[in-house]
Amino acid sequence: MKTFREAIEGRDIEAAIALFAEDAVFRSPAVHRPYQGREQVGVILRAAFAVFEDFAYQRELNDDHGHALVFTARVGDREVEGCDFLRTNDSGEISELVVMVRPLSGLNALAAAMQKQLG
Repeated sequence: MKTFREAIEGRDIEAAIALFAEDAVFRSPAVHRPYQGREQVGVILRAAFAVFEDFAYQRELNDDHGHALVFTARVGDREVEGCDFLRTNDSGEISELVVMVRPLSGLNALAAAMQKQLG
């Protein structure tokens, strides 16, 4: 089975979504309420794939509680840096994805682009 990083870097969004638990939680820096469930996570990840350009993971950090994947990307003319924080459940499925993005101008561009994608 592919890891999340392998799926994202291989641009295989369906493989990435399949790694999430049915009750997975996604927390975004642009909204205060988390998204619940694999289906909702899939909607968000598909939209992010359409919005991010030149997306690349730069490094990976791991411990007993999860993984952190540091990335760079572009949203329109804004460069962003961010981190995907992943937690897994006892079955090895991703139970939580928390995304952090900086700088604020990049986050604002990301939020606006995601809003267009999601309607």
